[in-house]
Amino acid sequence: MSSRQRLFRWLYRLGFTPWDGHPLAHSLMTLVEGTALPPGTALDVGCGTGDNAVYLARHGWRVTGVDYVAKPLKIARAKAAGLPAVFTKADVTQLSWSGVGAGFDLIVDSGCLHGMDADDRDAYVREVSAVAAPDAQLLIVAFIPGGSMGVPGIGFEEVQRRFSAGWILLSSGDEPAMNQNGKNAARFYLFRRTT
Repeated sequence: MSSRQRLFRWLYRLGFTPWDGHPLAHSLMTLVEGTALPPGTALDVGCGTGDNAVYLARHGWRVTGVDYVAKPLKIARAKAAGLPAVFTKADVTQLSWSGVGAGFDLIVDSGCLHGMDADDRDAYVREVSAVAAPDAQLLIVAFIPGGSMGVPGIGFEEVQRRFSAGWILLSSGDEPAMNQNGKNAARFYLFRRTT
């Protein structure tokens, strides 16, 4: 178990989960409700207690949520009772052999990639790409460097560089749902799979 996994297990055990309960990302709601993207299969990486997965399932998506901590998955399952959503304990850096499936039409990351170190980011890109369907869309919502609570953050140039092979950036911008003290602390990145 990595030190990152131990940290999150410990934080959930303590009940210190400031990432839970924030508003849904405006970029996610715009993508789901404001575009012609038809519902299909979705993967919510680092799903935590399942808010994004529940939202997607209520809008007709068949959702798989993954997190590597068991406690929030139990909460997510309760929130999603009766909806087309399943939750699996898995590490996003090992998706292709975790049994979560493949061919996802939409992959959503609201706060996962921005907390990883460089090696885990390499594995994340590899694994997200491995489980994406052709023409899949990937929505990443991430704190910018120096944006929040000791999270390393990730900048525009790094996100674009990491997804330069096999993905095309469709749009990017400030994510107002994650503003802190009136400052833009996060950005969204919407990609489409090209290979």
